[in-house]
Amino acid sequence: MNWDMIFGLANVWALLGWVILAFAPKRARVVPLVFFAGVVLLACLYAGLIIPLMAGVISDGGPTGRPPADFTTLAGVMALFDSPGGATIGWIHYLAFDLFVGIWIARNADAHKISRWFQIPILFFTLMAGPIGLLLYLLLRQLAGEKPENAVLPS
Repeated sequence: MNWDMIFGLANVWALLGWVILAFAPKRARVVPLVFFAGVVLLACLYAGLIIPLMAGVISDGGPTGRPPADFTTLAGVMALFDSPGGATIGWIHYLAFDLFVGIWIARNADAHKISRWFQIPILFFTLMAGPIGLLLYLLLRQLAGEKPENAVLPS
């Protein structure tokens, strides 16, 4: 399996979704397009790779003699990421979830009439360091005088 190619294509695909989310006109079709063409396809790619990898059907390309990959121990998780396949699949996981959070932020900000100029840096932080971008957005909503419960509702 060419893990470098999969890694590169997933990166480009996710980045395209982020560019569309940040800079395309906020029309009714844009966000669903980014959601289905971005998040859903990345999630399908993730599932199509992690399931056969964990079942032993495909190789992760990692070194032999390391602990088996599993999600129940730190050594098992480290073993999963200590391979081209594991790192690529883990990265796709991050790409899909961060883009999903970015979509939520954009929809929520649009619904609350928060300027695109405020959204773009927050979306950038969400792309680069997911939870920091989310935290910045929630702080912005709090500083804007919104009730805390309204800061977490997507509408």
